[in-house]
Order: sequence, then C-alpha cells, then structure tokens
Amino acid sequence: MSRPARGTLHHIELWVPDLDRAITSLGWLLEALGHTPYQHWADGRSWRLGPTYLVVERSPALTADRHDRCRPGLNHLAFHVEDAVAVDRLTAESTRHGWRLMFPDRHPHAGGPRHYAAYLENDDGFEIELVALPSPQQSGEEGEFIRTPE
Repeated sequence: MSRPARGTLHHIELWVPDLDRAITSLGWLLEALGHTPYQHWADGRSWRLGPTYLVVERSPALTADRHDRCRPGLNHLAFHVEDAVAVDRLTAESTRHGWRLMFPDRHPHAGGPRHYAAYLENDDGFEIELVALPSPQQSGEEGEFIRTPE
C-alpha cells in the first residue's frame, strides 16, 4: 500500500449498543463494498479499505442504547457504489442484514433527481447512503448522476 495522502481519513470509530447486530449489518455492508476484516477483539471489529478503516465497538462508556442521527455528531456515512444496478442489488439484499430503506416514496432519488442513491438505516439508528457512481454518459455538472429514461 502506498503512503496515504495527507488529510485523508485514517479511521472512523462507531460505538454501537450491540456488537453482534453491528457485525450483521455494518460488517455485511462493508464487506459487500470491498472492505476486508482488519482487527478483532472482544468488544469490537474493524474493516479496512485502502489506508482507511472503520471500527465498530461496544464500549463500556456508552451512554445510550441507540444512535440518534438527528443529534449533534455523525448523521450518516455515504459510500460510492459502482453504478445504479449495484445500488439496487445492495438495497434488495440489505433487509436480510438488519437495514431498512429510508424515504421509500422517493427512492432512488431522495437526494434529488440527479442523485441515484439508497438511504438505509439499521436497527441501531445508523444511516448509510449508497451513492451510484455515474457513467461518463450519465454525468452532468460536477459528475452528478443523470438517470436516463427506460
């Protein structure tokens, strides 16, 4: 692995109320996105992609039993996904791993008509956004996704 670029994320640590549930939902998703298991200890796990890794840990210092994305702090994590087909596939598979689709009435354009994404929430209140990378034919300004009529 080459030296990481200055300023890139080293790691993200999420404290979770239930480690097994986090492994089922977050672990599955990270591995589906190409992350590999990295570290393993009694109260936590991590997955790595390139120089960055994501930690889930059940800390004894936890002060609540559910994440509230509407409070100050982390709202959600957003991941690039290779295309709209992959977003749809992961969305369909996600329910078997503890996720539910947010904003189903506006899916897959809850972020706007030029943004193809799935917004998922797990049982612990963590939100993940899966954002389709646009192909060159589907790119608009700033590389936004343009869904062509079917």
